Formats: sequence, C-alpha cells, structure tokens
Amino acid sequence: MSITNNLKNIKQSLPENVTLIAVSKTKPVSDLMEAYETGQRIFGENKIQEMAEKHEEMPKDIQWHMIGHVQRNKVKYMASFVSLIHGMESFKLLKEINKQAIKHERVIDCLLQIKIAEEDSKFGMSPKEASDILQSQDFSALKNIRITGVMGMATFTENTAQIEKEFKLLKSTFESLKELNTENCQLQTISMGMSGDYQLAIACGSTMVRVGSSIFGKRN
Repeated sequence: MSITNNLKNIKQSLPENVTLIAVSKTKPVSDLMEAYETGQRIFGENKIQEMAEKHEEMPKDIQWHMIGHVQRNKVKYMASFVSLIHGMESFKLLKEINKQAIKHERVIDCLLQIKIAEEDSKFGMSPKEASDILQSQDFSALKNIRITGVMGMATFTENTAQIEKEFKLLKSTFESLKELNTENCQLQTISMGMSGDYQLAIACGSTMVRVGSSIFGKRN
C-alpha cells in the first residue's frame, strides 16, 4: 500500500481532536514529500541534525516536531525552526532551550516527558518532579519556552492491560498538572500512542499520536 493510501486511511480513523504526527525518521525526503502532497504538514524526527537537513530541503509550511531524546549541546541546531519538542525530561534541558529561543527571539513550545513505562531504557520525569518544576520560581523565569502538554511512551510489550494502565497514568498526570496554569504553562496536549497502540491511546485520552511505520513502512 502506498504512503498516500496509508495516510488517508489513518486520518479517516482519527477523531477530529487528535493531531497526527508522521514520524519520518530515517526516511528519505521523497517519502516525506509524498506525505506532504497528500496534505500532511506535521512531521516527527528523533535526530536533530537529520531534522535540520530535511527542514532546509523541504517546504517551509511544515511543522517539525522533535520526538527523540534531546542532547543539550544540539538544541542550537533546531532552535530557529522547531515547532514542538516532545522529550522534555529535565530542568537543565528547559533552561538550554529557553537560552537558544532567546537568541532567535521566539517562544518554543515543549511537552514534559513523563516516565510511564516500567522499562529502564525509557526517559522522562516522575509526575511529582514535573509538578515541582512547574511550580518553581526558576521555571517561571523562563519566558521563551511554553509547556503545552505531556508526552509518554508505554512499555514495549504485548500486554494491552499494562499499556492501558500506563496511558491512563499519563492522562491522570495531565489532569493534575493542568491546574498549574501559569504564563509559560498552558497544558492542552497529551502525546501518546504510536503505530501499534495509537487507537488504545486515543481511547485513553491522547490528543496527539506519533505514527511512523503504519504510514511509511518499516524503518530503514
């Protein structure tokens, strides 16, 4: 099945309130352009330099989402154009993004990555750490970032009940953090769910899904 058909089928299955990120990491620009011609405008990459190269080459009405683990020393390469950074897992990283955003005279939107999986390999902060950061004076001083939601990755398992439990933990974390509304924190987005589990994620309250292989085929 073609990228065009895959995209159309997935979009038809999504509720209106759910945003689709086409996860295009490792895929050539020609594949991304096929998705673009089908109307897709939001792409997710997990390597900053690859995303920066694609941004240079592709149309400028694309929103680029950084969905992978972010190294602080590479933030500068995407600070001028990135639309949303998903993997916000520490206050140090928030500070670095704020610093680079100031240089480009813009406000960069970010999602707090909450560790909902039981796997040690997954990054993220606990719900308490997230709450502490959002209520701190240091955080309120960061004027060039805006926290717009939360992101989480479920355990890589066939156990649907466990995945559902983890998704529900992210949803409840979102609900409790949402009450901490400040100038640089207005939570609207719950980014959870990938090719294998996005329908379950939507049933658990996801408003943004990150779908790659179901659109582009297996990763290169």
